[in-house]
Amino acid sequence: MPISYTDQEIHSKAVHLGLIRADEDLPRHLRGKVVAAMASADAAERRPAAEPQLAQEIVIQPGGSILVDGEPFPWLVAIQPMEISLNPAGVSTVRLTLMAHTVQIIRPEPRPESE
Repeated sequence: MPISYTDQEIHSKAVHLGLIRADEDLPRHLRGKVVAAMASADAAERRPAAEPQLAQEIVIQPGGSILVDGEPFPWLVAIQPMEISLNPAGVSTVRLTLMAHTVQIIRPEPRPESE
């Protein structure tokens, strides 16, 4: 199914992303990036979200290696204190700090008051 967006939809998304102000025209070199962002968001909405899973076992080894259910934890963990709560009668928790080059926080779209 081809992806199609109106010029107004693309302009509105560019304003929402902070690439331009509402009274500005969208430069041609940014148009593809905006359309790609819109298509990615649409695809994510169509794709069912993965069900969260409860880890069966977390192993924290000397030197910083972390295994989750026997698999290496795939992200870098900051050298910060971990908060570990052991609960032999139920679910235990580990709180750690993940590292990232960038972090993006997306505000939810406001819902119309009629919903």
